[in-house]
Amino acid sequence: MSTPGRDAPDGAAAADASADAAVDAAAPAREALARQVAALPHLPGVYRYFDAAGVLLYVGKARDLRKRVSSYFQKDHGGTRIGHMVSRIERLETTVTGSEAEALLLENNLIKTQNPRFNILFRDDKSYPYLKLGTSHAFPRMAYFRGAVDRRNRYFGPYPSAWAVKESIAVLQKVFRLRTCEDTVFANRSRPCLLHQIQRCSAPCVARISQADYAADVDAATRFLRGEHEVVLGELQQRMQELSEQLRFEEAAVLRDQIGALSRVLQQQSMEVDADQDADIVAVAVQGARACVNLAMVRGGRHLGDRAYFPSQLGGLDEVAAGMAPEQAVLEAFVSQHYLELPLPAVLIASSELPADLLQVLEQHRGQRCRLVSNPRGTRRRWLELAEQGARLALARLLADEGSQHRRTDALVQALGLPGDDPDALCVECFDISHTAGEATQASCVVFQHHAMQPSRYRRYGIEGITPGDDYAAMRQVLHRRYARVAENSGEGLPDVVLIDGGRGQVAAARAVFEELGLDIGRLVGVEKGEGRKVGLEELVFADGRPKLALAPDSPALLLVAQIRDEAHRFAITGMRARRAKARTGGSRLEDIAGVGPKRRARLLARFGGLRGVAQASVEDLMSVQGISRELAQAIHAALR
Repeated sequence: MSTPGRDAPDGAAAADASADAAVDAAAPAREALARQVAALPHLPGVYRYFDAAGVLLYVGKARDLRKRVSSYFQKDHGGTRIGHMVSRIERLETTVTGSEAEALLLENNLIKTQNPRFNILFRDDKSYPYLKLGTSHAFPRMAYFRGAVDRRNRYFGPYPSAWAVKESIAVLQKVFRLRTCEDTVFANRSRPCLLHQIQRCSAPCVARISQADYAADVDAATRFLRGEHEVVLGELQQRMQELSEQLRFEEAAVLRDQIGALSRVLQQQSMEVDADQDADIVAVAVQGARACVNLAMVRGGRHLGDRAYFPSQLGGLDEVAAGMAPEQAVLEAFVSQHYLELPLPAVLIASSELPADLLQVLEQHRGQRCRLVSNPRGTRRRWLELAEQGARLALARLLADEGSQHRRTDALVQALGLPGDDPDALCVECFDISHTAGEATQASCVVFQHHAMQPSRYRRYGIEGITPGDDYAAMRQVLHRRYARVAENSGEGLPDVVLIDGGRGQVAAARAVFEELGLDIGRLVGVEKGEGRKVGLEELVFADGRPKLALAPDSPALLLVAQIRDEAHRFAITGMRARRAKARTGGSRLEDIAGVGPKRRARLLARFGGLRGVAQASVEDLMSVQGISRELAQAIHAALR
C-alpha cells in the first residue's frame, strides 16, 4: 500500500514539481542573460528585450548600457508591469552608439517601427502648420504652410492648429496689410482686389505702396511675430509723429489705424505679453489605463492654443526601474518622441521633472537651447494650471466617448444577432457611391473596428466603364474589386458586417456579387432611408431574406450605423468633388501632353496666370516660355483648343 506524499505525489506536490522543473529549465537562460549583462560596455546605446517566442518586449536607451540594463535585474519588481516584463525576458540585444543623441534617435525609430509591448508610444500626428513669409519676392507674401521647412523662406510657428495660423494671418492683414495672394495672381493684377477695399491689403500689386514702405511693414510684422510688441508700437508711433510734422496727414492716418488695430489685438490676448515670448506648456493626466498629454503653445507672447495627445499604448506606465511616477513616464516619452521632429521652445514648462540628460540630448540633436521649468510661479503657474485642466477635460471626454462607443458596439452586435464573444474585434466595412449626375463617379469604403473608425484603412475606388448614374453597377464593381481577392483566400479577411448605403436595389446588387464570389450573404446589411428620408428613421435591410429591422431613433445601434454610414458618405463625396474639379479645370491636362512635365507645366502656369491663360495664348506666346519649342507650342495650342 503506497503512502500519500511519498510514493505517489498529490496535486500540490505535482504543481511544486512542475514549477521546480520550469525554474530549472529557465535557469540556463537566466545565467546566460546575466553573463551577457555583465559583459556589456560602459557606453551609450540602445537595448532590446525579447521573450521566448522572439517577440520584442521593450526598447530603451542608456548613457551607460551596463548600469542601465543591470538595474532591471538587481531588484524584485513585484507584480508591476515592469516586473511582469522582466520575468518574460529571454534574450537581450544591444546596439552601441556614438553618443546619447544617437541612442535617442535609434530608440524612437525602433519604438515607432517595431511597436514593443511595454513602451509608451505616441502615434505620429499630422505635421504642424506654420506661417510662411516669402523672401524671394520684392513684395513678400504671407501664407499658411504645412510640410518640411527650408531656408529660402521665413517660417513662424509651429502652430497647434490650422485655425491658429489663419487667425494670425488675419491679425497681420488688419495691422500690417501684407498680401496673401499667389505670385501668379499678383503678377496679373490690373486693379486692387477686394482685400484692399476692406483695408486688409496695401495693394502692392498695383503700386499703391512703395517697395520701401512695404518692406518696413514686413519688418514690423516679423518683429511682432517674434514678440517685440512694444518696440513695434513705439516705432509706429514715432513714424506717425514724423509724418504729421511733415503735414503728410493721409499717410499718418494709415499708421494711426495700424496702431489702433495692433493695440486691440494685444488687449485681446489671454496671456501676458511681457512674459516668455516662446514657451511650450506640457501637462499630463492619467486615469486608469489611459493618459492625455496637453500641449499649449505661446509664441511671441501670444497664446496660440493647445492640442491633446493620447498615447496609443501605455506599456511602461509603472517605470519602477527608472523610479518614475506614471505621469513622469508619460511626459518623458512624449518629450523624447515629440521634439525629435519639431523645434525646441526657448522655455519648456512641464508638470513633472525630466531627466537632465534628456534635454541635453534633444538640444544637441536640434542645435537649440531649451530651459526646463517644472515648478513655475506667477504667470507660468497659471499657464500650467490651465494646461493641466485642459488635459483632465480632454481625458474625461475621451473616456466618455470610449464608453459611449463601447455601448454602441455592444448594441449593434445584439441587434444584428452576431456572436458577442469579443465586441472589440467587431469589424464593419461600409460602402457608398457618389457622383454628380453621373459625372466623376466615386466609391468609398470605410472601416470601423476596435470601437473606432480606422482612417488608415479607408479606400476610394474610381468607377469606370458603367452607364453614368447607374448606382447598382457602381456598387457591383466596387464590391467585386474589394472582395475578389478575399474570395480567393477562402473568405479570410471578410469583415463581420458589410454595410451598404442604400435599400433593396443596392442590397440586391451586393448579394449578386457575394453569391458569384461564394461569400456569406448574411453579412450584407443595407441602410435604407426612412419615410421622408429623415434622420433617425432608417431601416436595416438584410440580403439573406430576414425582414427589415427598424430601430428606435435613440438606439445606440442605429446611432453607430448612422455614424459609419455618414463617414462613408463624407469620404465618398470629398473624393468625388476632387475628381470632378480636376476633370473640369483640366488639372493635369497640360501634363497629359507629351513633352510637358511638371517643370514646364509650372512655367506655363506662372507665365500666363493659369490654365485659361495658357489656352488663350498664341503659339508665339507659348514659345516665349523657357523649354517650349515651336513643335511643342503647336501641340499645346492644339490640345487646349
